Amino acid sequence: MMWKPLTCVEICAGAGGQALGLAKAGFTHVALIEYEADYCKVLKENRPEWNVICADIHDFDGRPFKGVDLLAGGVPCPPFSVAGKQLGQNDERDLFPEAIRLIKEIKPRAVMIENVRGFLDPSFEEYRSSILKAIDGMGYCTKIELLNASDFGVPQLRPRVVIIGIKKDEQGVFEYPKGNPDKTLTVGQTLYDLMSENGWNGAKRWAEQANRIAPTLVGGSKKHGGPDLGPTRAKNAWAELGVDGHGIANEAPFPDFEGMPKLTSRMMARIQGFPDTWIFGNKKTVACRMIGNAFPPPVAQAVGEKIKECLENGYIDSESEKEFSQAAV
Repeated sequence: MMWKPLTCVEICAGAGGQALGLAKAGFTHVALIEYEADYCKVLKENRPEWNVICADIHDFDGRPFKGVDLLAGGVPCPPFSVAGKQLGQNDERDLFPEAIRLIKEIKPRAVMIENVRGFLDPSFEEYRSSILKAIDGMGYCTKIELLNASDFGVPQLRPRVVIIGIKKDEQGVFEYPKGNPDKTLTVGQTLYDLMSENGWNGAKRWAEQANRIAPTLVGGSKKHGGPDLGPTRAKNAWAELGVDGHGIANEAPFPDFEGMPKLTSRMMARIQGFPDTWIFGNKKTVACRMIGNAFPPPVAQAVGEKIKECLENGYIDSESEKEFSQAAV
């Protein structure tokens, strides 16, 4: 049996966290749409073979990509984040309507949209229902579930809402991945080699103290938030792990360093589940925003593998039915 690669169009691609995970799951990206030039540059530098379209999603025409296997994306979270004003559909940054438009235009076999936990708040129940009904009305079986990144090897508390839509004429049935939190490393275990790379004498002691997962990494918005680890509550949580959250370091501590170390952007990226080879440019503030706002690649990979399994099971079933019909004739 000849297998054809599963194709994907991704919107609001950011720095590539979701795209990287889906690529590892076996999807071939035929287009990634991202508005910010710095993010587009990062995507192209990391994956020159990707078709990165640096454009406003409002101006993107999905019709040339009609029939791809998967339309994926993480629409902006500030409209639903507890860190913001939670204006929901009244926030100009709400791009769910554009996602719905593109589903209509592209008619993919599957849809994957992720957002923050705040999207599940009771105050958004009516809007949330309208989104799910709109996708369902276009011929999809829709599901929504809150996934914890720490269940998939990401050493931080990062719950994300993942909406899945599977075309009703597909034979496969989608099930969310389960994960295994017992296999997730602590912050100390995750970062020890990076913390000690300049010979810091206190690295081992620090790693033993940083003996649990991290709070949710934050990247700040384009208008607000510099290169640090977030508001006071988040900084206090980091301090309990022996990390100074009031800024981001350019490099690991040197041998005689005393006190609490700061994370480097590379350390942040590893906590998000990015490989060490993934680069984020030379602007520290922008890099931290890219990393902090990303969808962890391991979570995207786990979900992507389940979508792939669903679509390929349907392909196998349809091929088997065809072979059976031909044999009967």
